[in-house]
Amino acid sequence: MTDTPTFPPTPRPAQGAGGPAPAPAPVAADAERPDGAAASGAGRAPAPRPDLAGLAAAVRSIERGESPVAPAPRGDAAEARRKRREAMAAEAAALQAAEAAEAGLAPAAGSPGASAAADESGDGGGGEGVAETDPAATDAADSGIADSRVTDSRVAEEGSPAADPSFPDQTAGAATPATTPLAATRKRPPAAARRPVAVDAAAVEEARRVLLAGGAPGELAEEAVRRLGERAGEALRADPWGVLGLPGVRVEDADAFARALLGDGSGPGDARRAGALVAYLMERAAEQGHTALTADALKTALARHAVADPDAAVAAAVEDGGLLEFGADDAFEGEEDAEDDAADGEAGGAAADVPLLLGLDRYALAEESLADGLIRLLRSFGGGAAEEDGADWEKAAADAPSASAAELIRAAAGSGLVAHTGGEAARAEPATLVTAARAAGLRAYAVAYTENGRRRLAEAVGEEAALTVAGLLDGATGPGRAEDSSLALDLLAVLDAQQLSVEEATDLVEAVPDGARLVLSGDPHTLWSAGPGRAFADLLAAKVCPRVTSRTPDPGPIGELTSYVSVGELAAVEAPDREVVVVPVRDPQEALLRTVQLVADSVPRAIGVPADRTQVITVAHGGAVGTRALNAALKERLNPGPGRFGGFDPGDRVVHVPAPGHTLPGTVVGAEPGGLRLEGEAGSVLVPREEVAGKLRHGWAITGHQAAGMRWPAVVVVVPGDAGPLLTRSWVYTAFARGERHLSVVQGADQGLAQAIAGPAAKERTSRLADVLRELSADV
Repeated sequence: MTDTPTFPPTPRPAQGAGGPAPAPAPVAADAERPDGAAASGAGRAPAPRPDLAGLAAAVRSIERGESPVAPAPRGDAAEARRKRREAMAAEAAALQAAEAAEAGLAPAAGSPGASAAADESGDGGGGEGVAETDPAATDAADSGIADSRVTDSRVAEEGSPAADPSFPDQTAGAATPATTPLAATRKRPPAAARRPVAVDAAAVEEARRVLLAGGAPGELAEEAVRRLGERAGEALRADPWGVLGLPGVRVEDADAFARALLGDGSGPGDARRAGALVAYLMERAAEQGHTALTADALKTALARHAVADPDAAVAAAVEDGGLLEFGADDAFEGEEDAEDDAADGEAGGAAADVPLLLGLDRYALAEESLADGLIRLLRSFGGGAAEEDGADWEKAAADAPSASAAELIRAAAGSGLVAHTGGEAARAEPATLVTAARAAGLRAYAVAYTENGRRRLAEAVGEEAALTVAGLLDGATGPGRAEDSSLALDLLAVLDAQQLSVEEATDLVEAVPDGARLVLSGDPHTLWSAGPGRAFADLLAAKVCPRVTSRTPDPGPIGELTSYVSVGELAAVEAPDREVVVVPVRDPQEALLRTVQLVADSVPRAIGVPADRTQVITVAHGGAVGTRALNAALKERLNPGPGRFGGFDPGDRVVHVPAPGHTLPGTVVGAEPGGLRLEGEAGSVLVPREEVAGKLRHGWAITGHQAAGMRWPAVVVVVPGDAGPLLTRSWVYTAFARGERHLSVVQGADQGLAQAIAGPAAKERTSRLADVLRELSADV
């Protein structure tokens, strides 16, 4: 037995004695090349390299509103936006197709988005995660932007675990505005187009030399080439602050890197530094959920980083096209709705509250595309559709098991877009709608955000009709696509809609065909999406479509407790069968001991739920009672072992995070040459060995954001005394509602828990979607 266990060796191709490995099979002369052209014969000249610079310039001219075919949003703003987006789609598609051709990659023929520009980075992250930042590092809190530095062992939970220092890709997918093509088509690319593309080894080596010369880790070289192109080394020498666009690099790191390369030529007044900081701070804001920032907030943050003239820095970024500017004239005046929105807990107030907003093109265009798609569904749904589809909606409503389900059926019968809100029990209402629609012969489906949620949904609508959002969009499951690449369906009910980032919501809505019905159903009291935006909350705030609020309460003591929490109260509830148990603790050490005792002994013995069906939820990854400390203690008790395979042993409970905001629970089955084999709710999956360190965690204890959208027979919620601003009403509501039969609360916050519940539901996010929806709906 070895002291340094490793993965099994990777098999190598057989070779003759001393001979080379077999050469790849030759490509037939009439085979299809990756760039879509037929493979040339021996004497055919190679195709010219695509003019990427020219295409990029065309995209930028459209973005700035300088192109005559795509004017900036002046006059008829909605029409200008549409023309702008159409032109962007064509240019961005051409740009990314050319990039794919240059890299030797082509989308699969006939697949959805095969002719569209891919809008996700190839690192699997998608750039949609909300970074988990340390409260102590929020050095720009007054301006609404937090630095992503982690100054101690605590890693706060603000969404995806991708920002944790143990994850090498903590900002993976955070696109550099100056080098990333516009995501103008908003179509999800085929799976092949989202896989990482091999990069030139010589370019990586050159980038490595530059990084090492400036004192930066050479391991960043490959990512630098992916983000900055094959001339990444040259680009970093010319603008050392470009390193800020790489994973895990902080402002002080970039400054030190610039000093090492430029010497006396570097300084806080350098225009290159100011430009890089604008992009960096906007990306950090996106990681915290904002799709836009007020100009004042950005300028304040720039001043905190010693930028002498923040006004000039912002103006230069706008002029360069890295930022889009939205004034009060671009938003709908909806002041009369602000009071009602506040009462519903929904932000999205009047444009007068945000006189000037700045946004990265990626998220600004996603919000406009999403608004266009939602209004399109309202406009394309004919008034007589309820009679034409052959369904007897009135009979279906009369047969519905609840008044709320009947109300939802009637609303969906008469509108192409319906918003539905409610708790866990209310999920039965869109399920009833889908079942009734399928009984009438319609192509109706229901989707959940997680596999856990899909499995629960399948119990109501059947396996064929229950899908995940990712499975539906990727085409892995579901109805497939029509000739125009839209989904081949008549009705789609989306549960867990509050978990959709603005980009995910855009991809989903744009795939729904004209004339179809879309029901967006969610719980407005839970945590928002891990990615930027608050699409569902903004839809509710805009009031542009029928809304059905469920009157079905969540049952039992847990349902009663979460009902109190949703309105800002913490009240004692009767729990005759120990459905809710509160365990006071005095310090973190006691919290660890009591949590392990509950999972390993008390809950199985008293409640009858085994340890492998009991989930621990806490506020953060770091800290004395964060997921790391809890998982270490739980592993020692439940599955002790040396961590033979990348820190994991067979039998370990884990969570796989293939992309920020997407958490897949599972159990380690064993190791294979290619990585770790897991068994999860969706079946067997192999985590590549290069992803084990960055995208796999022990999963006995997880964070509230990771738990969202899932439920377990029993949960143990750990409330530490030092949670601070991480402890919010929406976090408590989400964590408490994860338990189906039993909830134990390890209470170390004393009065801090009640104060958090009585405080704001969640930290606000700045977005434009509600205003754009109001503006477009005024023309309906």
